[in-house]
Amino acid sequence: MSIKYTPDHEWVQIEADGVVTVGITVHAQDALGDVVFVDLPEVGKSFAAKEVAGVVESVKAAADVYMPVSGEITEVNEELRNDPALANSDPLKAGWFFKVKLANPAELDGLMDATAYDELVKNS
Repeated sequence: MSIKYTPDHEWVQIEADGVVTVGITVHAQDALGDVVFVDLPEVGKSFAAKEVAGVVESVKAAADVYMPVSGEITEVNEELRNDPALANSDPLKAGWFFKVKLANPAELDGLMDATAYDELVKNS
C-alpha cells in the first residue's frame, strides 16, 4: 500500500479497491499540539479535491482538513470522534480520519511521495 501527501499535511493511503484512507501527518499533529476535537464529514457526502472536509481543534488552534482527492466519503473513524487524542498518539494508523471512494484516480498523481513531502516540511 502506497502513501501520498498533500501540501496541507494530509496523508493518503491508497487501498486496492479504489478507496483511500485519509489522515493528518505527524508534522501537522506536532504543529497543532494536543488534539481535543475533530469534526468529520458525513458518510455518503461527496467532495472535490481541496474542499474542506473536516476540522481539527487542538489546545493551540483549529485547522481545516482538506479533501486530498475528489470522491465520496465511505467511512469515518468513529474512534477518533470518541478519542481525538488518537490524532496525536497514532496519526498514521489508528488516528485516520475518513475513507474516500475515488472519483478520479488520476488526481493521486498530483500528490507528493514521502521524499517530496519531507523536503516540503524541511523547507517550511
